[in-house]
Amino acid sequence: MFRPFLVSTLLGCATIASALPAGAAPAKRAGVPSAVTPEQARWHKTAQRVTIMRDKWGIPHVFGRSDADAVFGLLYAQAEDDFNRVELNYINALGRLAEVEGEAEIWRDLRMKMFITPGDMRARYAASPAWLKKLMVAFADGLNFYLHTHPEVKPRLITHFEPWMALAFSEGSIGGDIESINLKELEQFYGKKSALALAEAPNALDREPRGSNGFAIAPKLSASGRALLLINPHTSFYFRPEVHVVSDQGLNAYGAVTWGQFFVYQGFNDKAGWMHTSGGGDVIDEYLETVTEKDGRYVYQYGGGERSLREVKITLPYKSAGGMASKSVTAYFSHHGPVVRAQGGKWVAVKLMDEPLKALTQSYMRTKARNYKAFRKTMELRTNSSNNTVYADADGAIAYFHGNFVPKRDTAFDWNKPVDGSNPATEWQGLHAIDETITLLNPASGWIQNTNNWPFAAAGANSPRQQDYPAYMWSLPENARGLHAVAVLENRKDFTLDSLIAAAYDSHLTAFDPLIASLAAAYDELPAGDALKAQLAPQMAALRAWDRRYGVDSVPTSLAVYWGQEMVAHASAAAKAKGVPTLDYIRDTLAPAERLQALVRATARLETDFGAWQTPWGEINRFQRISGDVRQQYDDAKPSYPVAFASANWGSLAAFGMVAPQTTKRIYGDRGTSFVAVVEFGPRVRAKSILAGGNSGNPASPHFSDQAEMYSKGQFKDVLFYKADIEKHLERKYHPGQ
Repeated sequence: MFRPFLVSTLLGCATIASALPAGAAPAKRAGVPSAVTPEQARWHKTAQRVTIMRDKWGIPHVFGRSDADAVFGLLYAQAEDDFNRVELNYINALGRLAEVEGEAEIWRDLRMKMFITPGDMRARYAASPAWLKKLMVAFADGLNFYLHTHPEVKPRLITHFEPWMALAFSEGSIGGDIESINLKELEQFYGKKSALALAEAPNALDREPRGSNGFAIAPKLSASGRALLLINPHTSFYFRPEVHVVSDQGLNAYGAVTWGQFFVYQGFNDKAGWMHTSGGGDVIDEYLETVTEKDGRYVYQYGGGERSLREVKITLPYKSAGGMASKSVTAYFSHHGPVVRAQGGKWVAVKLMDEPLKALTQSYMRTKARNYKAFRKTMELRTNSSNNTVYADADGAIAYFHGNFVPKRDTAFDWNKPVDGSNPATEWQGLHAIDETITLLNPASGWIQNTNNWPFAAAGANSPRQQDYPAYMWSLPENARGLHAVAVLENRKDFTLDSLIAAAYDSHLTAFDPLIASLAAAYDELPAGDALKAQLAPQMAALRAWDRRYGVDSVPTSLAVYWGQEMVAHASAAAKAKGVPTLDYIRDTLAPAERLQALVRATARLETDFGAWQTPWGEINRFQRISGDVRQQYDDAKPSYPVAFASANWGSLAAFGMVAPQTTKRIYGDRGTSFVAVVEFGPRVRAKSILAGGNSGNPASPHFSDQAEMYSKGQFKDVLFYKADIEKHLERKYHPGQ
């Protein structure tokens, strides 16, 4: 399934530039360099067929005669807004991060190179249909034309993009399947490090959950009698900008695009919309290979015999203080896939989807689907491996697909664990047809929701039934946001864009309902003379009176969040040992004394950091964007905005959490609700949206943080979808290169 890697091939894929920091694109210098090669002549000719209209928010509305022209303009516009992030995504996808970041990233590079090699991607590009080749050429041309016309921009590594590179990054989700492979265990296996030194951190809840929210509302529940869609990805902030791309060949997609890709990942066109949420089924499997050494080579058992492991020497260049250096690793592959770790004396090989050509095709074609039949046809490619899809259209259809790429497997095996690689019965048996997977179309409830939770509450009483599907078709349990979503959607009518926004920003922190009830019981059980009874009396009074709703002025929100963090920090190791989610553990298992002591510690933290535990949530929870760096830094002394919504861990639908190591007293969100749109489908599309910060990665741009205050308040802007409306709010209109 995987081809050998040749470092000479990789080094030939793009000219290597000096590893200088590349900031966001500065303003284009006056004049355009004259074309001197046939390639440059093609770029200039294409640019004249493209018009970019920047609206008052700096959002690029890209118009091209052909789809390829529009793709050219879209990539050019992305490079204008943040070339650094565009390039970084491809440096990572090609397994070249250590060449700019240093030796610490070589294992990340190894992980990518086990699956993606330039030679293989070139071969797949050569086998692509002509129409898709045109788009891939346009993708590379748009980026190369940007660099050609902006010589002041210094790439960190890639100075010339090739069409085949689009296949290395063909699916727009957060990390994708390959990044599910544990880097510590990969290093332990190939770097011969000790397990103790590389032990994973405990199952702590110190990271904001990855994922998204998607809601679809049928016409019978909307005030206008038209279908509505909520598009709400929860990603790291600035992971996707807001764009609009249009061609005379039927392309008309608006929404969020992952930096460097030529398809709108989550969005809508004039007739239909799609929202992806992470989760789906179990689509990645591990195989325990019984490996022995024989005649100087490694073999593994399969069936009644033996097979040779394929050995591939992979060179890992990296930047060092003395210049470029490299490390070589011999990687091993069974027919299941690459070996990524060891367990119990066995080698563990991983099997996952390897269809970049089909994946890129599906990712692009769904943006042109204008009704359910056409959208479902794109889903029949079955290469959306890491996501669920919530769908709505102008015909009034609403639909849900729980996953898309779902291998058929023998249900006698537990696919949540590594299976015996020597047993042929553990092989995948093709893919499930869409009709066999978990789907919904126009449920009687009139609504659909997914919050990275299980599918069995997706439409209330009209949800799919768990007993009708094999366990491997769903991988995640119910979560606090899922319970919250059902509460705001069921028994409701007359939804509008504004009331759908209100539902998506409902302030109830559902996870605290059972937690505070348990805390109150623990407190009430204390003997009258216990010192904690008096010490915690004011805090308990505040939490008992709290309605579990966040607000910038809410003191109980601050206390509850800090209390929850303390419980998680002390219980995560025990939860991991029992194999249960940390929140479930602290809800169901934590001892009463531990709950009370966590409140004591939370009180002390608030008093130390803010002078009193009675600190309003908005004084603590902030939005700040002060640099264009990929790794954001935060400063309590610099301006920021109060934010009411909280971490998804606590059931906040509008999620706002901090993943970066906290070096400040305040919490600065960097993951969660990043782009939000609500859409009404009818004869004309109506939509509203908001983006974290702004569309540009350049701090000097007026669109670096022009949406920051609105974002912090949950306030939306009107989407400018039609050209006449764009013209009314036009900031700039130009051809690429001007």
